[in-house]
Amino acid sequence: MTDTLKLADDLVLSRIGFGAMQLAGRGAFGPPRDRAEAVRVLRTAVELGVTHIDTSDYYGPYVTNEIIREALHPYPESLRIVTKIGYSRGADGSWNPSPDNLREQVQDNLRRLGLDALDGVNLRVEKGEPVADRFGELVAMQREGLVRHLGLSNVTAEQVAEARAIAPIVFVQNLYNVVLRDDDALVDTLAADGIGFVPFFPLGGFNPLQSSVLNDVAAELGATPQQTALAWLLHRSPAILLIPGTSSVAHLRENVAAGDLKLPAGALARLDGLATRS
Repeated sequence: MTDTLKLADDLVLSRIGFGAMQLAGRGAFGPPRDRAEAVRVLRTAVELGVTHIDTSDYYGPYVTNEIIREALHPYPESLRIVTKIGYSRGADGSWNPSPDNLREQVQDNLRRLGLDALDGVNLRVEKGEPVADRFGELVAMQREGLVRHLGLSNVTAEQVAEARAIAPIVFVQNLYNVVLRDDDALVDTLAADGIGFVPFFPLGGFNPLQSSVLNDVAAELGATPQQTALAWLLHRSPAILLIPGTSSVAHLRENVAAGDLKLPAGALARLDGLATRS
């Protein structure tokens, strides 16, 4: 099992967590193909030492939070559930910015998860747009005790600075993996300030990572390409927290085992060379 990262006295997270998005149907929309397996995945994750589950009420929508509650409530004392607000889903499965009902979104997450307070909430925004007003709403809910810790998702360094001028954040969740590396500088800046960086789509997301170099390195290490990509992220920064998702217990076990995979210097150098930036 991987190690942990302490972001606050009451927020100690396993560096390999679990992203619940894939517990819903295809494209994170609708019910899962096998709900019983989804429940088993969550319970196995906790048994393997995962203390960080990432979710959102707009996965499904509602599906993942309902499954999390079915599988794990009452929750283990060490478990921390982090959710996202700021988006909604259309009837066609579309992903739509939803900035005007943040309080309702927080309350919906609380109700479906069966919680009195959310351990962490990431405000999902569009890159480049002002965040102060919406982040201020989230800060108000933190002061009321509905939210314990604050984060941001899909943001630039400038948006992070704008939010931090209002209140502390403990994590940023952005697109980042061994190939897509636009946030290299942000990863290092946040780590220096004790803020966690949570890559979404650490394995490429709906379009899985494809690389002959990644495949070759994995084969040399006796690991899968997915495990190797996750291990690279853990090596990249001690402040990186992973949330790979899956709807399979077998795949979950493979992801967690990536925490024990050691990457020799030569392998790291070859993987570092895969970086592309937009």
